[in-house]
Amino acid sequence: MSLKQRVDWQHAVGVAVFAASLASGPVHAQEAKLKTDPLSDLSIEELSGVEITSVSRRAQPLNEAPAAAFVITSDDIERAGTRSLPGALRLAPNLQVARIDAANYAISARGFNQPSGTANKMLVMIDGRIIYTPLFSGVFWDAQNPVMEDLDRIEVVSGPGGTLWGSNAVNGVINIVSRDAHETTGLLATGGASDTSAALGLRYGGRIGESGAFRVYGSGLRRSLNNPDEWQSLQGGFRADWGNARDALTLQGDIYGGKQKDEMAGQVADPKIEGGNVLGRWSRRFEDDSAVEVQAYYDRSVRKVSSGIKAEVDAFAADAQYNFSLFGNQDWVIGAGARVTDDTFTPGPGTAFLDPANRTLETYHLYAQDTLKLSSATDLILGLKAEHNSYTGMEYMPSARLAHRLSTTQLLWAAVSRAVRTPSRVDTDLSATGLLTGGSDFSSEKLIAYEIGYRSQPSERLWFSLSAYYNDYTDLRTVEGTGPAIYPLMIGNGMKGHTYGLEAWGSYILTDWWRINAGGALLHKDLKLDSGSADIGGVALAGNDPKAQATLRSLMDVGSRTELDASVRAVSELPDPKVSAYVAVDLRLGYRVTDELELSVTGYNLFDKHAEFINPSLPVAEFSRSVFFSARWRQ
Repeated sequence: MSLKQRVDWQHAVGVAVFAASLASGPVHAQEAKLKTDPLSDLSIEELSGVEITSVSRRAQPLNEAPAAAFVITSDDIERAGTRSLPGALRLAPNLQVARIDAANYAISARGFNQPSGTANKMLVMIDGRIIYTPLFSGVFWDAQNPVMEDLDRIEVVSGPGGTLWGSNAVNGVINIVSRDAHETTGLLATGGASDTSAALGLRYGGRIGESGAFRVYGSGLRRSLNNPDEWQSLQGGFRADWGNARDALTLQGDIYGGKQKDEMAGQVADPKIEGGNVLGRWSRRFEDDSAVEVQAYYDRSVRKVSSGIKAEVDAFAADAQYNFSLFGNQDWVIGAGARVTDDTFTPGPGTAFLDPANRTLETYHLYAQDTLKLSSATDLILGLKAEHNSYTGMEYMPSARLAHRLSTTQLLWAAVSRAVRTPSRVDTDLSATGLLTGGSDFSSEKLIAYEIGYRSQPSERLWFSLSAYYNDYTDLRTVEGTGPAIYPLMIGNGMKGHTYGLEAWGSYILTDWWRINAGGALLHKDLKLDSGSADIGGVALAGNDPKAQATLRSLMDVGSRTELDASVRAVSELPDPKVSAYVAVDLRLGYRVTDELELSVTGYNLFDKHAEFINPSLPVAEFSRSVFFSARWRQ
C-alpha cells in the first residue's frame, strides 16, 4: 500500500469512526472532607494525607493507597485559573491531555489516545456517575461544565481498576468529586474572558432544617479558535445533602446544552448537544464501623453533529455496597450493581451508521475485595469482579496488591491486575457502505498489568511518588481487510503487545510562601499484529501518544493577598499523525481585593504557537497565546 493510499485509508476510517462516536462516582463509605485552607497553609503531611476513594472504594489517606494515584485539590484548580475540567486535568502528570479544537479534547492514561481523539480505556466518573458513552466507550468532554469552585478534588489513578470499577477501567480511573452542599452555602459569582474564551458561573447555597443543605448553580462557557470555530455551552443543576453521625443522603442533578455558533463550510447540520441527569445516594454507618451505601442515577444525552448524525442515549444504573471487618485483621468491601443503556442512532446523508439503529445494553456485576493485615506493616489486598455484559457474557477481573509500610512515611507497593474493555457499539455495529463494517464477533480487549511503586515523605518539606508498570495486551482492536479487494474492512481483534513506563511526581516547600510541584511520565509501546491478521492500518491507529511528558509548577504567596503561579508543560512528539514536541508556559497572578473579591489574570501558551493533537477528520488547530482575565466574588 502506498503512503498516499495509507493516508487516504486512515482519513476514511477516521471519518467513519469519529463520526460514529460523535453522533453518538463511586459507591463509597461516607468520606472525611478535604481541608479547604489556602495551599500555603497546608503542610506536606496534610497534602499527602488527603483521603481518596478510587483505589479501595472506601476512604483512605493518599499516602496509604497502593496505586499510582494523584489528587488534584480544589486549591490546585483555583490556582491554575482554569474554567474547565480538561484544563484541571492538565495538572495530573499521569494523564495525557491534548486539546483538539474549540470543543474537543483527547485525554488518556498510559497511552492509547487514538488518532480520532476517542480514548476508550479509561473510566471517568462524576460523583459516582459513569460518564463514558456506550457508543465508543469514551467521554464527551464538551458535555461536562460544572462550576469549578464546587469541586472538592479530582482523583486520577493510572493503571487498571477493573476489580472495583468494572470494564473500561483498563489504563486508569478519573474520579471527580464535588463538594458537600454544607460546604457551599452563600453566594458565589465568577466570570472571566479572553480573546478566545469566556466563562460565567453563579451558585447559591443555603441550609435545609438542622441537618440539610442545598445549592443551585448555573454556568456558561464559550471557546473559539478561528471564527466560525466557536463552541458555546450552558449548564445548570442542584445538589442537596442531609446527614448525621449515622445516615447521609444526597440528591443532585444537572441539565446542559451546547452548540456551535456559526455553520462552517460543508456542514449539513449545526452541531449541538443536550442532556441531563439525576442521582441519589444513601449511606448508613453502624456502631461496629461497618457501612452500607446505595446509589442510583438516570442520565440522558442527545448529540447531533455537522454531518447530520444524531444519537440519543439513556442510561440507568444502580449499585449497593457493604463495608465491614472480620476477625480484627480483614477489611471487606462487597457490592453489586447493574447498568442499562438504551440508544438510538440516526445517520446523516451518506454517513456511517449503526446497525441495528437501536440497542439496549445491560451490564450486571458482583465484586468483593479483602484487605488482609499480614502484619502491622504489611497488607495483602485480594479482589475479584464478575461482570456480565450483553456482548461477550461474563468477564472476570481479579487483582492482587501488596502494601508494605517501610516506616510511617514510606510505602512500598506492588500489584498484578486483569482488566478488560468490553465492546462498544462502534466495535460491533458500525457500518459505512462499501468501506467498513463492525465485527459481530468482536471480543473484549484484555490487559494483564504488573505494577510497583514507592511513596515517601522524607521530610516535612518533601513528598514524592514513583511507580513503574508493564502492561500486556491481547485482542486489541484492528481494522481487517476481508479479501483481495481489501474492502469492505471489518473491525476485529488482531493486535497484541505490551507497554511499559515510569511515572513520578512530588511536591517540595522551599519556604513558607513558595511551593514547587513537579511530575512526569515515560511511555514505551511495543505493539504488533497477530500472525493471521489482515489489518491494513498498522499499530498507529491503536494510539498517538508521547513517549515523554513533564510538568513543573511554581506556587507563590506574595504577601497575604497576592498569588503568583507559573507552570511549564513539556510534551514530546506525537508520531502518527505527527505533532511536533512543544513546551507550554502559563503564568497566573491573583489578588484578593477583599475577603470576598478576588481578581486574577492568567496567560496561556505565552511563548509559542503549536498544535496539541491532530484528528485526521478535523481541521488542524494550533493554539497561540491568550490572556484570561477573571473575577470571583463570594459571600
